[in-house]
Amino acid sequence: MTKLKPLGLITFFVLILVNLPFLVIIPSSFTAAGYLSFPPEGFSWQWYTMILDRPEFIESFWFSIKLAAITAVLATLIGTLAAMALHRYKFRGKGIINGLLLSPLTVPSLIIGIAALLFFTRVGIAGTFTGLLLAHILISIPYVVRLVLTGLSTFDYTLEKAGYMLGARPLRVFWDITLPLLRPAIVSGMIFSFLTSFDNVTVSLFLVAPDTTTLPLAIFTYMQETLDPLVASISSVVILLSLLFIVILEKVYGLERLFGLNSQSH
Repeated sequence: MTKLKPLGLITFFVLILVNLPFLVIIPSSFTAAGYLSFPPEGFSWQWYTMILDRPEFIESFWFSIKLAAITAVLATLIGTLAAMALHRYKFRGKGIINGLLLSPLTVPSLIIGIAALLFFTRVGIAGTFTGLLLAHILISIPYVVRLVLTGLSTFDYTLEKAGYMLGARPLRVFWDITLPLLRPAIVSGMIFSFLTSFDNVTVSLFLVAPDTTTLPLAIFTYMQETLDPLVASISSVVILLSLLFIVILEKVYGLERLFGLNSQSH
């Protein structure tokens, strides 16, 4: 037990460091003062009610929800099929394709944003919803591929063989056996895709137009002009929304099981 104490102490300080912004932003959003301060001066809900008086935040919020939802669905579909193909079949260039699919996890977001802007400008979709959607799908697919590969690493293929032996068609086997067993990994990948799209700033910064502004960029633009508790209240709403999805992920899959399986993944 004594050997674990230093590691536990380091983990504790890392958790404090990671969560420290939350411990500052959320209380600051309830301040009664007209400026951003910590600790908050008094208590007031005024900065949350003021969100409703700023249509640019409401519109960008619903736009971000729509963009993230479409991104999550398409990235999950593409990523799941790609992961199944990589896991089940042997073909030339498999390692290269796997590396390309996971490359957005290692390439800086700034580079991805610039590259997407240059390419989409050439094909004429820069500044459009289609271009922004494609970029968000690109940075979301790796999470789906990684999580589905994790699920496939412990997949029992004898259940599929049993279905075939009983006369089930391939589509029926996939729908009734394969998909239910992979559902936790697929749902987890979809949630991560949604959060990745919803919270993204760097890539979106190069591809948005006035009618395709996401909520994080609306916050970023507002902070360049004014820094008041309204920013803290909006950020708190985004934080709580993200935590909601993490809770759903825990209920659906279990975070301990999820990250425990990562060490066994390909």
